[in-house]
Amino acid sequence: MNNTQYAVEDPRAHVNEEPRDDLKDVVFGFGGMLGFMTIVFFGMVIIKFVQS
Repeated sequence: MNNTQYAVEDPRAHVNEEPRDDLKDVVFGFGGMLGFMTIVFFGMVIIKFVQS
């Protein structure tokens, strides 16, 4: 018997070790980035107001 048969795994037999909710990840990523950019925006507005 050929030993290389056992070295190659069938990709269809792959088990997802960590199931993730992709939509939830996208929503959290978008929301987090939006929140961060909002804080940066208002910070820049305050700095601009203080300088003038």
